[in-house]
Amino acid sequence: MVKPLKPHLPYLIFYCRRLFFPFCSFSSNPHHDNPAFPNLVHRVCEILSNPRIPWKGSSELRSLTPKLKPYHVVKIIENHSNTDSVLQFFYWVSKWRFYKHDLCCYMSMLNRLVNDNNFAPADHVRILMIKASKDEGELRRVVEFLNGITRDGFSYSLYSFNSLLIQLGKFNMVAAAQSSYGELLNSGIRPSLLSLNTMINILCKRGKVQEAEVILGQIYQYSMLPDVFTYTSLILGHCRNRNLDKAFVVFDQMIEKGIDPNAVTYSTLINGLCDDRRVDEALDMIEEMIEKGINPTVYTYTVPITALLGVGRVDEAISLVASMRARSCLPNVQTYTAMISGLAKSNQLEIAIGLYHKMVRNRLVPTIVTYNALIHELSEGGKVDVAFKILNWMEQHGHSGNTKTYNAMINGFCTIGNVERAMILFGEMLKVGPPPNVITYNTLINGYTKRGYLDNARRLMEVMKENGCKPDQYTYAELISGFCKGCMLDMASALFQEMMQQGLSPNFVNYTALIDGLCKNGKVDDALVLFGRMQGIGCYPNIETYNVVLNGLSKVGRLREAEKLCNEMAENGLLPNVITNTTLIDGLCRNGGIHLAFKIFHEMERRNCPPNLHTYSALMYGLCQEARVDDAKILLEEMECRNLYPDEVTYTCLIDGLVCLGRLDHAFSLFHRMIKAGCNPNYRTYYALLKGVQKECQIVTKRVAVENETVQSHILDEKVVTIDTFYTLLVRMSEIGCEPSIDTYFVLIASLCHDGRSHEADQLVKFMTEKGLSPNAAIYCSLLNAYCKNLRVDAALDTLDLLSNRGFKLPLSVYAAIISALCKRKRIQAAEVVFNNMLNKQWNGDEIVWTVLIDGLLKGGESRVCLNLLHAMNSKNVPISKQTHLILAREISKTDKLITKNQVTYKFCKS
Repeated sequence: MVKPLKPHLPYLIFYCRRLFFPFCSFSSNPHHDNPAFPNLVHRVCEILSNPRIPWKGSSELRSLTPKLKPYHVVKIIENHSNTDSVLQFFYWVSKWRFYKHDLCCYMSMLNRLVNDNNFAPADHVRILMIKASKDEGELRRVVEFLNGITRDGFSYSLYSFNSLLIQLGKFNMVAAAQSSYGELLNSGIRPSLLSLNTMINILCKRGKVQEAEVILGQIYQYSMLPDVFTYTSLILGHCRNRNLDKAFVVFDQMIEKGIDPNAVTYSTLINGLCDDRRVDEALDMIEEMIEKGINPTVYTYTVPITALLGVGRVDEAISLVASMRARSCLPNVQTYTAMISGLAKSNQLEIAIGLYHKMVRNRLVPTIVTYNALIHELSEGGKVDVAFKILNWMEQHGHSGNTKTYNAMINGFCTIGNVERAMILFGEMLKVGPPPNVITYNTLINGYTKRGYLDNARRLMEVMKENGCKPDQYTYAELISGFCKGCMLDMASALFQEMMQQGLSPNFVNYTALIDGLCKNGKVDDALVLFGRMQGIGCYPNIETYNVVLNGLSKVGRLREAEKLCNEMAENGLLPNVITNTTLIDGLCRNGGIHLAFKIFHEMERRNCPPNLHTYSALMYGLCQEARVDDAKILLEEMECRNLYPDEVTYTCLIDGLVCLGRLDHAFSLFHRMIKAGCNPNYRTYYALLKGVQKECQIVTKRVAVENETVQSHILDEKVVTIDTFYTLLVRMSEIGCEPSIDTYFVLIASLCHDGRSHEADQLVKFMTEKGLSPNAAIYCSLLNAYCKNLRVDAALDTLDLLSNRGFKLPLSVYAAIISALCKRKRIQAAEVVFNNMLNKQWNGDEIVWTVLIDGLLKGGESRVCLNLLHAMNSKNVPISKQTHLILAREISKTDKLITKNQVTYKFCKS
């Protein structure tokens, strides 16, 4: 403790309020919060002072007590004349179910008792105050206050010292505990075994075994002997240091000295074994403790259950739960949480959800950890809507999600490509909490870059900085990678430079992202320069970096340099993996080196580096390029024998090869096999078949023309697939037993829309509906974008009305396209109506500005309309961040020189 102070009571009260004021539950102006405040305090004081009626039996006091708040109690303690009565009232009121003292109550009571030299009850209140501390920050303030009121006659007792040490240990406050322990020794009080054991445990929980062994020596100095708690703490310390050999030495020593281990001792060792991935030994220890008559606790079982689930041994984990129940040891919240998380990770989400419902039925209250585990795994598994329902249920029942909860949901929405829903959640975090962290921003930035919304990703980083969250290496890595994939290398390089200017040293992730972008954009020499610079500053490339450079060299046919780099990689102790070899094989196959590619393939077999799906796909591509489709089909059979199942790339490669050889029937046969295998074709697959169908039709047409000695009326462009060819493909699919699905129509309609062929897309939609299939939201979005591209605004508005009536929620990018198209047609009023209707739905305000106002209107030169729509947003109180306003002001001033940044900012401030 610090030097004892001898303050007067008024100073103590002042000190109490100065130190704890922000943390006390009473209002800064309690009279304002409760108009009856003085009367309530005065009346309670009168009841306590009434000598005729014992106050504990007062019915009036009992009726007033539910109205009492801690700030009332503070005033009663300060104003009532009799200290003993106040103390009894202090104890009495704390037992009421609906009332709880705050720290200011304890301080006022202590001030009163110490001032009256009532040290024995003061010591008891001090202990209660220590135990009432809810977290580390609160306990630090308690200790500071207690040190301030310590004076002669009111020093710490052994009981209060021990209470303080236990509480410090609870919050892992090692340095503060060591300081308090030193004060205990200096005070002349002889520590008890509890004091010494508590210190040993505090130190061992942090792995400070050597310091704990010093305390162990003091046990003997005080003529005491270590007990099971002492040895168990030492075992814990060695387990925390991952030194299980020493932990078992201590375990053997305690048995040799006749001290029987208890359930906690065994649980500690079992936990250590599980942490070291020695699960089978941990299970043997459970059997050992049962044989010795020691009943395993729920904690003993929960850790091995978690470990078994972590390595995919689900059946054994379930069996262990069953044996646990058989011993009348019922699972607790932690056990259920471990099971839910493990089952979900093992792709058994339905069972995990069922277990959650069973847990609730058993009246076990899920913790935030339980909810986070379930929400995280559901989101990872693509069941985001189910996860969102659980989040809503959780919050409706008084459990507030934390940042980890929201991050899991945001990641789930981003994973399925719905960044807009993720941004709505992000907006809620900014508005009401919990606060977003760097993981939140990085997840959203990654979501934007994957969707190709690079400008929004960059703008979000600006908002991130404004909100006081500093971007890290992974923030920049996501942005650099995104801009590289978008062929915007100048921006990627600028971000790389900015990162270094911000004092962030690029790591191999950042270098690899930029090197990969340079290679994929054909700038291999620049990539090699950066690769050399990376090593020059001591950031040594890993296998992924080498693979990226090898891929770049192989794609442009610089195979000798690639071979040299492979040798360099081996010299640096990095063995080529399946990706390295596949990269070389792919490069050779693309440059006519199929023979050398097979040499590497067979070498992989000899080096025990089994090929993967991409290895086979690369070889099949090379064979198809040389018209060796039958050899490629043999490889297909071989890979399936190895339980490697072809994906859409593999099938498409073979289908295209067959089409090029004029073997269309074989191509459709393979397509049928693809569908039956559950592999969804992409547009490249359909385009290969469309080419074949159109080519076949042209051959038939030419043959008929020759036979009839007629001249073709016109020659078709082979690159443009006619709408009749689409119909023929769909009919042909039905004939081979592959009935076109909604997904089939979406792929074909989306391709027509992408090429601006909206009228032909309409025809295909009509054909689809005649077959009894209704377009889905994705098809309508493609149509709307195509209508806007062709400025068919009436068709766009009709479709928008149709979708609104059906309850569809369209993405912001579609609204941006419709509003921009309307403005191009000078239908400003219609654009404003669409925008206002859009605002009636739930969106993130910043995203509306970025997508609709900036990327939609300003890029089309519509600055005046943009300002009008901004006013509409402000009038509907749609929140927009300060940084987004600055971004908008900057973009408007670029578009319209007559409007300055200050004018936009003024309009915002005024609204």
